[in-house]
Amino acid sequence: MHSILAQPRVPPTQLSRAALTRSAAATYDRAMPPLGPVTLPTMYRVRPAFARTRLEDIPGGVAATLAAGRLPIKRGDTVAVGAGSRGIANIAVIVRATVDWLNAQGARPFVFPAMGSHGGATAEGQRSVLAHYGITEATMGCEVRASMEVIQVGEALGLPVWLDRIASEADWIGLVNRIKPHTDFKGSIESGLFKMMTIGLGKYQGATQYHRANVNHGYETVITAVGREMLARARIGFGLGLVENGYDETACVEAFNAADLEAGERRLLKDARAWMARLPFGRLDVLVVEEIGKNVSGSGMDTNVIGRPSNPHEPFPADPKILWIVALDLTDESEGNATGIGNADFTTRRLAEKIDWKPTAINTLTACAPNGAKLPLVFESDREAVENALHCIGLTPPEQARVVRIRSTLVLGEIECSEALLPEIAKRPDLEVVGQGRPLPFDAAGRIVPLLVH
Repeated sequence: MHSILAQPRVPPTQLSRAALTRSAAATYDRAMPPLGPVTLPTMYRVRPAFARTRLEDIPGGVAATLAAGRLPIKRGDTVAVGAGSRGIANIAVIVRATVDWLNAQGARPFVFPAMGSHGGATAEGQRSVLAHYGITEATMGCEVRASMEVIQVGEALGLPVWLDRIASEADWIGLVNRIKPHTDFKGSIESGLFKMMTIGLGKYQGATQYHRANVNHGYETVITAVGREMLARARIGFGLGLVENGYDETACVEAFNAADLEAGERRLLKDARAWMARLPFGRLDVLVVEEIGKNVSGSGMDTNVIGRPSNPHEPFPADPKILWIVALDLTDESEGNATGIGNADFTTRRLAEKIDWKPTAINTLTACAPNGAKLPLVFESDREAVENALHCIGLTPPEQARVVRIRSTLVLGEIECSEALLPEIAKRPDLEVVGQGRPLPFDAAGRIVPLLVH
């Protein structure tokens, strides 16, 4: 069992990532009495029932909505197609379908990363992020152009409005992004095409400026003002808004021209909010999250699911109320960016040793939310992390704790719930218990047996 204790003998700049983590995870003093044995709660697999509107023919749906969008693009026009850095279902299929439709119109599309500070705030890093999602020149059938350079195209709230230089050189800019509730604030416009016009098109320079402005003006004010200026000053040819259902599936796609984009995004956000997956309980003792990561949520764990905000600048609904969160691993797609680990209370050495502090720091500092990078208590194994969380729930015996285990906050179609939650589950027609109960499963090394979602 390990805690975080500083070991300042070697300057951090001279340490490797793994060595830095090891030096910060010193063993408790041997005189400290061991914690008593833990009887793990019996867990039951549960299937929540979410709305399941689903687009069956994704390429066909993309082509149809682009054709109906009254877009200004003509034969021979160059079109910069912006793709972001979130874990969006079928994103490579959707971007490729967009490129194919543009080619069919005689346009000349290319793809560019429309993301702020992600990928370590470097062009190659952002190319790599797109490649992780299957977006490459080979898979898209067109060029992927990346740069961190920006030009000023206007002004909003007394601040310059920045635009990706490469995108600015195209005849038109098209944006492809998921519309969903934001992880930091609540409003009538949150995460989607307007945010991409602000943070994504502004690259690192714009993202840094706008996040600082958010502290003073509020997220919705900044995103709305900058987005409107971008629509007025830049050549935004279309926005392709995507909405997902509670099973991480593409529910609908809809294309908007510049004139219709704002109203369209506000409308789709209402659908996204109604369809999103949530934990089915308002109060939990322990939430065990197998994976966090940037491909799961911009905040590592979707704050709309865990009820914990990423930053202190805006009010955020504290629902559900979760006493302790245990984060066990970091996704490979995150490339070491552990933004959001600060929302966990317990973690493991395997997660801590995957953290690349440079992109994590760049991301959290750009967002003016350094709390997102705070490292919680680190334990040698998954089992130790979970057992110690159960020791901190008060006088409730661990076997009677209200515990939920999830694969990630993006995958909630099947979860595991402890026996203490069965009376509530029995009263819920939207929750189905599947199979027999079993103790929370760990292998001989103390690593959790992954929750396989069917």
